[in-house]
Amino acid sequence: MLVLLPPSEGKAPSGRGSALKPESLSLPGLAEARQAVLDELVELCVADEEKAREVLGLSEGLRGEIAKNTELRTAGTRPAGEIYTGVLYDALDLASLDTAAKRRASRSLLVFSGLWGAVRVTDRIPSYRCSMGVRMPGLGALGAHWRTPMDAALPEAAGDGLVLDLRSSAYTAAWKPKGEVAGRTATVRVLHAQLVNGVEKRSVVSHFNKATKGRIVRGLLTTNAAPKNPAELVEALRDLGYTVEAEAPDRAGRPWALDVVVREIH
Repeated sequence: MLVLLPPSEGKAPSGRGSALKPESLSLPGLAEARQAVLDELVELCVADEEKAREVLGLSEGLRGEIAKNTELRTAGTRPAGEIYTGVLYDALDLASLDTAAKRRASRSLLVFSGLWGAVRVTDRIPSYRCSMGVRMPGLGALGAHWRTPMDAALPEAAGDGLVLDLRSSAYTAAWKPKGEVAGRTATVRVLHAQLVNGVEKRSVVSHFNKATKGRIVRGLLTTNAAPKNPAELVEALRDLGYTVEAEAPDRAGRPWALDVVVREIH
């Protein structure tokens, strides 16, 4: 099973470990595209702080994030699973997993990134600021920049198993499964159901959507669930206590759409 995750806007500080070693990152087929983004991002942030703030879409209060990007080649690193913080990662709580579950996480979790393309949670990276929605002056929109290298690298990473896609919309722009891979891909939407004047209304609540996705991944890792296709994933999620409504694709080459319906927000 390959689980595709979004990153988090907020990130932990860079670690005290050795500096970035781009050649050590997973998915070596993305190396050239990574280098191109890294080079332009560092150059932009070193040369013109105000332009960098505009390009990266940062408020005045986040101006300090630009300095972080100027030091990407020399800053200490830590595993990506420690760099990414926020609601989904708090709920996933990688650090508290037992050894076997951590091993499964290192094999199955792939975090998408505007800067790195995609990394394993064990890949050592520095803290940075660069979302997939950024349009770089030279490279253009990062979502488009990543599509060609991703089309080559991701099917290999997916192998012949299930792909569980939990990415937010900005990150789906970088890679959309096609053909046979799409047929064994499941996207998940978390819906909050509540009664309004006796009628059930459903909505997506951003914070709870992320937290539930983190708990879903944690549950699959801790129970050693190994669904091989979307239909088996539905059963695995129901075994974990979730209410799941599944919609099989209407034709080949499209992913399954799964709605996880919850009635309590916590």
